[in-house]
Amino acid sequence: MSGAGLASDGTSIYFLDANGTFDATLDGNGMPIHGDFGNGFLKLGTAPSLAVTDYFQPSNTVQQSAADEDLGSGSALVLPDLKNASGTVRHLALGASKNSVIYVVNCDNIGKFDSNADHIYQEIVGQIRGPMFAMPAYFNGTVYFGSIGDSIKAFMITNAALSGTPVSQTANTFGSPGATPSVSANGASSGIVWAVENGTIAVLHAYDAANLGRKLYNSNQAGGRDQFGQGNKFIAPTIANGKVYVGTRNGIGVFGQIAH
Repeated sequence: MSGAGLASDGTSIYFLDANGTFDATLDGNGMPIHGDFGNGFLKLGTAPSLAVTDYFQPSNTVQQSAADEDLGSGSALVLPDLKNASGTVRHLALGASKNSVIYVVNCDNIGKFDSNADHIYQEIVGQIRGPMFAMPAYFNGTVYFGSIGDSIKAFMITNAALSGTPVSQTANTFGSPGATPSVSANGASSGIVWAVENGTIAVLHAYDAANLGRKLYNSNQAGGRDQFGQGNKFIAPTIANGKVYVGTRNGIGVFGQIAH
């Protein structure tokens, strides 16, 4: 999951795993007969012991693994409880992977495996440009994705479903390995999306969370003043105490407001 951690709703644990053996022969409960879940979106229960309690497997999982297009490059994100148009509460998680598909699963019935079709809550194809080697971020009814060679894109949630196309995106793109965005805010207002661009000189970018087309800052705009070192893979900006912390190959850059 490109350095990201596991996701949890407080009861179960969710993650995406890499290509490997998957038992396409299922038992009476729809589970792989030998317990092999390679290239899946997995839900783990914790009682009485840690075990897979549900999963989703793409219908073309064998072909994906053979082509090294597994889900395990991306990371799972659990969304807050959401209501659909009829008022039903949905418990959702999502993730994207090397094949640039966004998978949204119903945590109460993730979908399991059918070689003929994907039985999944929502599947968005063709809206992120490159492979996903990052974790998406959530803020205020919007999910942000940063895939390789693509802009960071925002997808709005309406009636417990992601918009089929981005509602905003950054003007600049991010090379390998893409970007894991982080969000700072004052409650539900003043949201800022932070993302690090990898490179010989790493660049920290800040965007208006309500409109990613509006860039607020980047660490190269003042020449060498704010440059903080060489980039690295899978860096997620960390926000605490009114500051943004960014790891590099040999140190940490700390960004805060300039005292006047």
